[in-house]
Amino acid sequence: MPTRTVAIASSSGLHARPAKIFVRAAAKHEVAVRIRVGDGDPVPANSMLAVLALGATHGAVVTLDAEGPGAEEALAALADLLARDLDAGEPAGA
Repeated sequence: MPTRTVAIASSSGLHARPAKIFVRAAAKHEVAVRIRVGDGDPVPANSMLAVLALGATHGAVVTLDAEGPGAEEALAALADLLARDLDAGEPAGA
């Protein structure tokens, strides 16, 4: 199963606005993506409540995983998104 590991760049972590941007982007992909913090249990990346419940703060290292057609592309796009400061505004195409 392909995975990507990335540190959360947003100053507020995956909370409020950054979480909304991330969840919307995850929902646009055909493949189901999961996210986890450290060695924690993975949760669906397209679930706002699940992503908020992770409590991922600025600098927290998260792992994304997905399986199936389009998994690599989805993981690359979402990892790139998390590596940016989403508190600065919604990126184009999100």
